[in-house]
Amino acid sequence: MNDGPLIVQSDKTLLLEVDHPSAAEARKAIAPFAELERSPEHIHTYRLTPLGLWNARAAGHDAEQVVDALLRWSRYAVPHALLVDVAETMGRYGRLRLEKHPTHGLVLSSTDRPVLEEVLRAKKIAGMLGERIDADSVAVHPSERGNLKQALLKLGWPAEDFAGYVDGEAHAIDLAEDGWQLRPYQREAAESFWDGGSGVVVLPCGAGKTIVGAASMAHARATTLILVTNTVSARQWKDELVRRTSLTPDEIGEYSGAVKEIRPVTIATYQVLTTRRKGVYPHLELLDARDWGLIVYDEVHLLPAPIFRMTADLQARRRLGLTATLVREDGREGEVFSLIGPKRYDAPWKDIESQGWIAPADCVEVRVTLPEGERLAYATADPDTRYRLASCTGAKTDVVRRLVDQHQDQPTLVIGQYIDQLDELGAMLDAPVIKGETTVKERQRLFDAFRSGEIGLLVVSKVANFSIDLPSAEVAIQVSGSFGSRQEEAQRLGRLLRPKEEGKTAHFYTIVSRDTVDADFAQNRQRFLAEQGYAYRIVDASDL
Repeated sequence: MNDGPLIVQSDKTLLLEVDHPSAAEARKAIAPFAELERSPEHIHTYRLTPLGLWNARAAGHDAEQVVDALLRWSRYAVPHALLVDVAETMGRYGRLRLEKHPTHGLVLSSTDRPVLEEVLRAKKIAGMLGERIDADSVAVHPSERGNLKQALLKLGWPAEDFAGYVDGEAHAIDLAEDGWQLRPYQREAAESFWDGGSGVVVLPCGAGKTIVGAASMAHARATTLILVTNTVSARQWKDELVRRTSLTPDEIGEYSGAVKEIRPVTIATYQVLTTRRKGVYPHLELLDARDWGLIVYDEVHLLPAPIFRMTADLQARRRLGLTATLVREDGREGEVFSLIGPKRYDAPWKDIESQGWIAPADCVEVRVTLPEGERLAYATADPDTRYRLASCTGAKTDVVRRLVDQHQDQPTLVIGQYIDQLDELGAMLDAPVIKGETTVKERQRLFDAFRSGEIGLLVVSKVANFSIDLPSAEVAIQVSGSFGSRQEEAQRLGRLLRPKEEGKTAHFYTIVSRDTVDADFAQNRQRFLAEQGYAYRIVDASDL
C-alpha cells in the first residue's frame, strides 16, 4: 500500500481522491484511457472501457504504460485480473488489419488466424467480404471499408486501417508566414493526425482547432471539403483560412442554404447536406463533385446520422475530426472511432491554460429556490414540463440582473435554451437577443459589434453554442441548457477561454433551481468540466 490518490477496483472503476496533493498528476496520467463518470466534491469516478483503451492504443499508448499508471497511482494493490483484462483488451486492437494487396485490392488480414476465422463466421460480416485469398487474409469489397470497420468494432475486434488513402486532386495550400506561427501543440496535433492518416483531434474551445485544420490542409496540399455546424461558422472558417494560408477568397466556396459554390476548398454545413427531399439527400452528391484529398469535420461530436452513413463511403479519403469533447449524448462514440478514425491528439484544457494559450476560468453555480407557488406547480407538473418550469423560474431573473451589474464593464453573454425566457431577459437588460430566427446577416452584425466592443452584452440561444468565435467575451451567465448535455457545457465555457488581456480570469455562472431536475441535469453537465480539471464553486443567490 502507498499513499496514492487512486483506488483501482475490480469492476473497472477508478476512484480519484480530488483533495490529494497528487490528484492532478494522477488525473493527467489516466485521462488518455479512462472515462470520467461522476464528479461530486471529493471522489471522482472513472471507468475503463474497451473504446477508451482502444483510443489510447491508437494514439500510441501501449498496455504497459496503462498498467504502469494504474500501479504507480493506486493506493492499494491493483486487482491482477483487471491488469490482465487491460492488456488483453488493448491487445485486441490491430490483430485485424485492413491493407492494400497488389492483386486483390482491399484485404482483411490477421496476425491471429483464429480471430479471422471467428469474424468470418459473423453473419453481419459475410456480405462485406469477397474471396478467401489465403489462410490469413480475405478480400474486402472496397465500398464496405467503413461498414466493415463498424461491424468489427461491435464484435470487439477493431481493425487497424493500413489500406492508405487516395491523394485526391492536388491544390497548393501553404500556411501564411507573416506575423504568426503555429503553437507547439497545434503543430503536434496536425502532425499526429497526418502520421495516423485519419482521426480526431481534441482541443479546448479557443485553442485554435481551425488552425490545426489549416495546418493539416497544408500537409495534404489537396482539394478539401470542410463540414461545419452553421453558416456563421462557415464564414468564420473562410475568413480564418484566408488570413492563415495562401488561399484566396476565390478558392474557397460556401455550400449552405443560401449559397451553393463548389471550389477547391468547399465549406458545407451539416444542415444542408442532411436536407432530405422525398426520402433522398440531394446534396450528398457534393461528395462526388470533386476528388477530395481531405475532409474536415468541425465539431465532430455533433455528426448527424446521415453524415455517419456518408462517411462510411469515404474511407479512401483522409478524414480529420475536430472537437472540444468526444462525448456524444447519443452514445455513438464508436462510430466516430470507426468511421472518422481514433483519437490522434488530446490536450487537457488545464495544460493549455497553464501555458497561457487559454484563459483561466472561475466556474460558479448559483442556486436559487423556487417560490412557493412555483414549487407547487412544479411538483404537480407532468415530468416532461418540469425542466422548463425549473429553468424558467422568475427567481433567476433577479440573479441575472445582479450578475450583469457586477460585471458591467466586462463583455458578457447570457445563454439559455428557452426563447421566451431569453426574450424576457433581453427586454429586461435592454440587450439584443440572438436566436434561431435571427438572420445570418443580423447575427454576424451583432457578433461583430460584440467583438469590437460596440455592444457589451448579448443574450444568445443555443445557436451560439458551436463554432462562434467571440474572443472578447469575459463573462457567461447560463440560465438553462439542453438537459444534461456535457458537450454543451464544454462549448459554452469555451466561449470564454480565448486569452484575455493581462491574464484576466473568465467567469462562468450557471444559475440552477435547487431540489429540481434542473440541479440534477446541472450536475451531469459539470462532469465534463471536472474531467478537464475545473471545479465549480456553489453559492446561494442571497450571497451574491
